[in-house]
Amino acid sequence: MNNFLFGRYLPGNSWIHKMSPQSKLLLTFFFVIIIFFANNPLTYGILICLILLSILMSGISLPYFLKGIQPLIWLIIFTVALQVLFASGGKVLWHWGIFSITDQSLINGGYIFIRFMLIIMISTILTLTTAPLAIADGVQTLLHPLKKIKVPVDTLALMLSIALRFVPTLMDEMTTVMNAQRSRGVDFGTGSLRQRLKSAVPLLVPLFSGAIDHAENLSVAMEARGFTDSEHRSKYRVYHWQNRDLLSAIIFLIIGILVVYFRS
Repeated sequence: MNNFLFGRYLPGNSWIHKMSPQSKLLLTFFFVIIIFFANNPLTYGILICLILLSILMSGISLPYFLKGIQPLIWLIIFTVALQVLFASGGKVLWHWGIFSITDQSLINGGYIFIRFMLIIMISTILTLTTAPLAIADGVQTLLHPLKKIKVPVDTLALMLSIALRFVPTLMDEMTTVMNAQRSRGVDFGTGSLRQRLKSAVPLLVPLFSGAIDHAENLSVAMEARGFTDSEHRSKYRVYHWQNRDLLSAIIFLIIGILVVYFRS
C-alpha cells in the first residue's frame, strides 16, 4: 500500500509535467473513449505503445509505475473473472453448474482486462504528473461554460481535488492500521475467504474515523482562512496552451485515427 500511486503527485520536470492540466484532462478523456473503439490485438497494441510512450515522457520508471498500480490489478482480475464465468457464446471449454468458460469469453475477458489496465494507467499518469490544485483548475476551466446554467463548477472542482489529495493519505493510514493489527496477532494473509473478510472488519472503524477527522480539520482550516468558491477569487498560477500541448494532441489524434482505421 505504501507504493500505491493512484492519486499521488510526483513533482518533476518532464514533458508531461510541463503540459497544461486542461490539455492533459482532455487527452485522458479522449484516450478513454478511443479504448472502446479497439477490438483486436493490433488496435490494443497501438494503445499499449502510446501508454508506454507516455510513461517514458513522464520520467517515471516503468517497474516503479507497474508496482504502484499492482493493488488495483486484483480488482480487475475479479471483474474479468465474472465476465469469463458468466458470459455466453462460443465453444464451451469448461462447465460446472451455473459457471461456464467458452473460447469467446476468454477472448472478451482478455480484452476487458487490457481496457481496465489502460484506463488505470492513463489515469495514474494524469495524477502523477499533475498537482491536485492543477487538476481542479483544469476541471474548472473546462466546465466553465456550465456556469451559465447555474452548475456549481467551482465546488465540483474543489471536491475533485480534495478527493484526489486524500486517496494516498487514506491508503497510508490503512497501512498503519494493518501494521498495528498485525502487531496484535491479526493475520490478513491466511485462512479462508470468510476469515480474511472477517479480519478486515476491524480496519473499517479507524479508517472511517480518520476520514471524518480529516474532513473536520480541513473544513475548520478553510473557514479560518476565509475560503470561498466565489468566481471573484484570483489564481496563483495561470496555465496556458503551449506547443507541447498541441504536439501531444496531434499524436493522440493520429493514434485515435489509426485505432478506428484498423478496428475489425
